[in-house]
Amino acid sequence: MEYVKLNNGVEMPILGFGVYQIPASDTKRCVLDAIKVGYRSIDTAQSYFNESEVGEAIVECGIPREELFITTKIWIDNYGYEKCKESVMESLEKLKTDYIDLVLLHQPFSDYYGAYRALEDLYEEGKIRAIGVSNFYPDRLSDICLFERKVIPAVNQVETNPINAQIKAQENMEKYGVKLCAWAPFGEGRNGLFENETLVNIGKKYNKSSAQVILRWLIQRGVIIACKSTHIERMEQNFNVFDFELANEDMEEIKKLDTTDSLFFNHQDPNMVEWFDNIVKQRRTNQDCRKEKKGWENNE
Repeated sequence: MEYVKLNNGVEMPILGFGVYQIPASDTKRCVLDAIKVGYRSIDTAQSYFNESEVGEAIVECGIPREELFITTKIWIDNYGYEKCKESVMESLEKLKTDYIDLVLLHQPFSDYYGAYRALEDLYEEGKIRAIGVSNFYPDRLSDICLFERKVIPAVNQVETNPINAQIKAQENMEKYGVKLCAWAPFGEGRNGLFENETLVNIGKKYNKSSAQVILRWLIQRGVIIACKSTHIERMEQNFNVFDFELANEDMEEIKKLDTTDSLFFNHQDPNMVEWFDNIVKQRRTNQDCRKEKKGWENNE
């Protein structure tokens, strides 16, 4: 495993396991499998509604807590100073840990100033080892770096893959000492990314898959990665990317695939802002229904 040193000296594994869209019922198994494979960085979020299951895996895996790097993210409806602090304490309880290695603000909406100040104070109190943001476009990142802050964000987690390479965004982050972390490094296979001729042909040179080529391309750019799979065989394949190095000409060929367009959404679209609000409200309702149903079953 290779590590990246964040701007406060904390070291973070460059390749991590993400649990986005993994059902709570499968999360503990998947995290335990990932740790068994060798992953030591686990990425979750309040809005994934599986922090508790990640916490169960942390306790049961047998790996000393200090050897694991745990990331979670604050959802928009927990923004504001007091609410953010309360939500972090709840995440600590769910994750069954005394501290969280990295806490990010998940989206650039609502009172992210108040929430960020809460993270700064929790960082100073030792509850969090590093703080940062997610989905902050270059202007929003510059805003949080230049105004209303005591601590420069350590990480900005944004969509990063060969179709949306974030070259200029990474340059802006580096100016402030912020590390780029990629979500959706495979673009969820959209635009035929796994079958892309450039990636497949480069993979043949190294006896690697297109997915492994993508991960290696990101690693050589110094990009931290959160990638997901529910199958241990795929986890092993994704982890097996530290035994080869892409030539400069291969790096440049992959760079040519960049369209600078998102494969998913535009945070500056008002309709998408409404979607973010609605989707998590729906998830919370579904979670509450599951809890209520489980309570009935336990009382039968």
